[in-house]
Amino acid sequence: MRKKVQNSNFKTSLVPRLSSFVPRPSSLVPRPSSLVAILLLVLLPFLLFSQDQKPPAPPLLPFQQDAPPPQTDEQLALQLYQNQEFDKAAEIYQRLYDAKPSQYIYQYLFYSLVEMKDYGKAEKLIRRSQKNEPGSLRYAVDQGYVAYRSGNEEKAKKIYEEALKKLTANQQQITELANAFAIRSENEYAIKTYQLGRQLMNNSYPFGFELASVYERMGDFKNAMNEYLNLLEVNESYLNIVQERIQANLSYDVNNEKNESFRKALLSRVQREPDKSYYSELLWWYSIQQKDFDLALLQAKAIDRRMRENGDRLVQLASLAVSNEKYDVAIECYQYLVSKGAAFPNYKISRRELANTRYLKIIAEPSPDRKQLEILEKEFNDEIAFSPDDPENIVLIRNLAHIKGFYLGKQDEAVEILNKVIDLPGVVAADRAKCKIELADILLFTDDVWEATLLYQQAYQDFKFDALGQEAKFKNAKLSFYIGEFGWAKAQVDVLKAATSKFISNDAIALSLLIGENFDPDSNTVALGIYARADLLDYRNEEEKALVTLDSIPALFGYHPILQHVLYKKAEIKRKQGKYIEADSLYKQMEIQFPGEILADEALMQRAILNEKQLGNKKMAMTLYEELLDKYPASIFVPEARKQFRLLRGDTHPS
Repeated sequence: MRKKVQNSNFKTSLVPRLSSFVPRPSSLVPRPSSLVAILLLVLLPFLLFSQDQKPPAPPLLPFQQDAPPPQTDEQLALQLYQNQEFDKAAEIYQRLYDAKPSQYIYQYLFYSLVEMKDYGKAEKLIRRSQKNEPGSLRYAVDQGYVAYRSGNEEKAKKIYEEALKKLTANQQQITELANAFAIRSENEYAIKTYQLGRQLMNNSYPFGFELASVYERMGDFKNAMNEYLNLLEVNESYLNIVQERIQANLSYDVNNEKNESFRKALLSRVQREPDKSYYSELLWWYSIQQKDFDLALLQAKAIDRRMRENGDRLVQLASLAVSNEKYDVAIECYQYLVSKGAAFPNYKISRRELANTRYLKIIAEPSPDRKQLEILEKEFNDEIAFSPDDPENIVLIRNLAHIKGFYLGKQDEAVEILNKVIDLPGVVAADRAKCKIELADILLFTDDVWEATLLYQQAYQDFKFDALGQEAKFKNAKLSFYIGEFGWAKAQVDVLKAATSKFISNDAIALSLLIGENFDPDSNTVALGIYARADLLDYRNEEEKALVTLDSIPALFGYHPILQHVLYKKAEIKRKQGKYIEADSLYKQMEIQFPGEILADEALMQRAILNEKQLGNKKMAMTLYEELLDKYPASIFVPEARKQFRLLRGDTHPS
């Protein structure tokens, strides 16, 4: 195997430029008077100084400034080697080796001789070097390599086997011989060396990382993983390093074969040796990496019981599950922790978060069931009564108000409990502002527009330079849009385009474009007004009325720029109702009717997400993500689309 070495600093050519031998046109040849002038300029500084004064260096002429620095023999030999001029390279390397032997020069001289097929000289070089290092076995590998290159494969194998027989319980010697085999691409012999070395050293050093690396080079992932797992039995402290190595291996797994192989091997060890906590720890880590929350839950419970932990691991898992919308896993985590009793450290937080997670699960469902909402209402009331003075209850109260105001038709009760919290002394400013925003949302829901806008403005004034204030400002702008104040709404969202919150910024841009495309103070804005009315009806959970209102726009106007927004809004409403196939059809209709328009990329992205998560059509989702990447490379959805595409393809770390 040829060792590639590069030296980008070496620029000198061995052959003089032909242009230096080509006669110049007479017009370019300096006249005698010009030559004299040049000489005077060069020599003048020397003439002005006495003999005991050191004259300054003469200035470099243009052709001197461009000249490359002088090169060493080593640089020259390297370039010759890279140019495959092995005979010339060998000549220089031989001279350098004779003057000062080194392993670096030896390697290049050896390779040059082998490439020249001068096997006799190569063997002489090996014997000479061996005398200087009589205990080294790596030269035996070079001897075998010469035999192999000369066509005597049997002799090469015999030499390799003899080298293995000479191996002793010396870690440095074992590593050196294995590396020599690996350099020559004799991976099987490298593995034999490490395995024999492991026996000779009575497993005092297992060579696990080294063996795994060789297996990785061979593409033998299964054996590489076994070596990594075996290392944990030698020393549990290897766990973090093993995780890093496995993660690197699983990063590029297009067909998901490596992940499946590793999962099976690890599960087998956990089942076979349940008392070895490091396997459970590794499986817990792996399940989190894969976002396999069901498996993670099993491991978290097992580790918590075995290690008698205080539940922090399950709280962490529940938080991750909620952020990935795996609410059932989070609920089971909190139920497990609550079952441990009031004396348990995470009991109180688990009770509260159990109620909040149930709330998130129910409102995420299309058309939430009223009976479930009433059960949740009671649970919230019980939790608030359980610890009435706990400041953390503000989250529960806000969520309870949302259920009452938006789903149960108890707007007066929702307003009352929120006003009580807002008026309480000692409430954290951010919590008070959040309650004001929730209260404003409910008042807008009940058509109390002016009180709602006042509350949004108060929250904004309290947190002007915070994401919370930006949220309040956007909602106030949306309120203005609902009631037909399009110019004012656009002025507000234009400011919010630069919001620090990505979500607020994106929403502001979308609303600004919607108004900008369909609003002109001097023209008819009836279509935009109808759309705004439909949007408000959707906000108030009157989806069917919203759909009828949207359908009136094409009936009244025929073609209109707002029609792509009408289609998109209808798709959103159908999705909210759980009518996913109809929503998918509407998104697809947008692709056909409005290709390349402002909402085309967003419709394609939403359709891909819909197919992936709600319709369970992973293949179609991949196709749609890929289509977005191809058709709309400048879209803001490209990073997320690329990430989701890679996840569906099986990449462990898609970002």
